Amino acid sequence: MKDPHSSVLVIVPAWNEEQNVGDTVREILAADPTYGVLVVDDGSVDGTRAVAESAGATVVSLPFNMGVGGAMKTGFTYAQRFGYRSAVQVDADGQHNPEDIARLLEGLGVANISIGARFAEVGDYEARGPRRWAMTFLARVVSNVANVRLTDVTSGFRAADARAIEQYVRYYPAEYLGDTIDSLVAAVHAGLSVTQVPVAMRPRRYGRPSQGAWGSTVYLFRSVFALGLALMRGGFKEGLRS
Repeated sequence: MKDPHSSVLVIVPAWNEEQNVGDTVREILAADPTYGVLVVDDGSVDGTRAVAESAGATVVSLPFNMGVGGAMKTGFTYAQRFGYRSAVQVDADGQHNPEDIARLLEGLGVANISIGARFAEVGDYEARGPRRWAMTFLARVVSNVANVRLTDVTSGFRAADARAIEQYVRYYPAEYLGDTIDSLVAAVHAGLSVTQVPVAMRPRRYGRPSQGAWGSTVYLFRSVFALGLALMRGGFKEGLRS
């Protein structure tokens, strides 16, 4: 990894991504060689760590699979410990275009959290049926909570400034998809602001996603439940302060 005191840390959670993670790391560094790149090896049993290191990333290996939320909290803790002023999540599978990192970082000029939105008239990403309905519902509710129009609150392609990093170190849930919703609502309740920027998603390069279409739909509806709990928790905290 480059100078540990550079301002931007790109966090790449990776579970058994030896076929993809090397290209992803190289693309990130090609987009801007001043980025710090941290691959969080989430209990992989393949060559993820070795491939990521050979591509130029620093790697932190977790002893067992903790899920994206656990991996990201590890990354945010690393970012805070080494004094990074912003952190960006980029998936290891190649779906997030590292050239869009700069666009996400521009969003931090107006908000603490910048989300790469797939439904903002850029690219051709589609979700249909119950999956699309759930995503639309979640976006509307979180938009009301954050007092800003958001179209893609389940996107994992997002950037955080120093205040958001501090908040995520304090609280970042481990559940898949629930981590993006719950962490976002908790951040808003903590007084952080949110914006979104349009990005285009790319197809996964190799292998299969850890969640298939049906599994993702089930977890998406579970994230609706996570949203309810997050809203209740936020209301409870407001009551204690009043």
